[in-house]
Amino acid sequence: MDKNQRRREMMIQTPVPELIIKLAIPTIISMLVTAIYNTADTFFVGKISTEATAAVGLVFTVMALIQALGFFFGHGSGNYLSRMLGAGNNEEASNMAATGFALAILMGIVMAVAGNFFIDDLARLIGSTETTLEDTRNYMRIILIGAPFMTGQFVINNQLRFQGSAVYAMAGLMSGALMNLILDPLLILGFKMGVSGAAIATIMGQITSFAVLYIGSKKGGNIRIHLSNVHINFHFIKEIINGGAPSLFRQGLAALSTLLLNKAAGSMGGDAAIAGMSVTTRVMMMMASALIGFGQGYQPVCSFNYGAGLKKRVKEGYFFCVKYSTIFLTVIGVLCFINAPFIISVFRKDPDVIAVGAVALRWQAATLPLSGCIVISNMMLQSIGKGMKATITSSARNGIFFIPLILILPRVFGIFGVEITQAVADILSLVITVPLAYSELRKFD
Repeated sequence: MDKNQRRREMMIQTPVPELIIKLAIPTIISMLVTAIYNTADTFFVGKISTEATAAVGLVFTVMALIQALGFFFGHGSGNYLSRMLGAGNNEEASNMAATGFALAILMGIVMAVAGNFFIDDLARLIGSTETTLEDTRNYMRIILIGAPFMTGQFVINNQLRFQGSAVYAMAGLMSGALMNLILDPLLILGFKMGVSGAAIATIMGQITSFAVLYIGSKKGGNIRIHLSNVHINFHFIKEIINGGAPSLFRQGLAALSTLLLNKAAGSMGGDAAIAGMSVTTRVMMMMASALIGFGQGYQPVCSFNYGAGLKKRVKEGYFFCVKYSTIFLTVIGVLCFINAPFIISVFRKDPDVIAVGAVALRWQAATLPLSGCIVISNMMLQSIGKGMKATITSSARNGIFFIPLILILPRVFGIFGVEITQAVADILSLVITVPLAYSELRKFD
């Protein structure tokens, strides 16, 4: 029995809870490590100044856009190739893998060139002030140079996960995280390179992940990426859009919401408010990373078995993930709520930063348990190819509800409106997500 056949039997015959846990453990570890190293920049830059912390938070908008493109092509190609593998069409899966990867690299190059050409305009657009402009520009210029490696590594990582090769995906992310964690204190504090050192550390981590993931894609029974398999045609572009649009909207709207959040915070409380909300955003990302990793363990199970016609296994996995993710997030939410001031102070001991960050963190911690149902529902809809419903659920939290709320609540409640916006958006997102998920789940019976 060849490796592809063994993998197929594993994906369709292993008990669903056991299979999800097996695939989720590597992705949870890799997501946690990635979240830690994404937060490392904020932690070490926090030793420099409040302005530097704010600058890193501002550039997060640009990083979110780069990640959005990577996830768009990674999830779009990964969802489709997984369904093709489930249906036994390996050639179609190979062509999609190469096409998705090539398009991601191309878009990364476009972002790197265009972003650096308009660097000053872009810095002001994302909310930079006179006090943060230089740090924002220095940090962002280097981040943009690494855009092709960032988009490329996101594609390979997701394609490996959707093939059931979560261990290879984990190895790639962890190697980059380790590189970043080593370089951050060395460049920022040791060589006194400031925010430029933080950016170099981040990009070196991304390049390392890219290299390790590319090598991993050639190991075992994984699909090899060959230039000869690139087919940029309407069929593949349509499938990438269908499977990747939810991720593009989710990540793209996250970038837009961060931009609006920073502008609202800056207008209400200056650099300290921006720093406080930036720290809160990074902390909540770290808290939610385990959930994302858990959901990513479910995604290949969902898409593979859906492609194989085993819808009962898709439904079983959905309720298993919703149940245990909600329990986990409730525990994490309580701990964050109780220790909010201390958590913010770890990153920056400025009283003004702590005052804003602690309130925002408590409100987001209170609604954190809702994320289990929201995220798993979105991943299920996306993995079975229900692009429109998945796009709506992925857009709800950071777009449909967040954008009007961040424009209205601060005008009514001042800085408190900024602090509660995300929590209110989470509650409203659940209201729209449950009916859309149920509309598909009832068909599986």
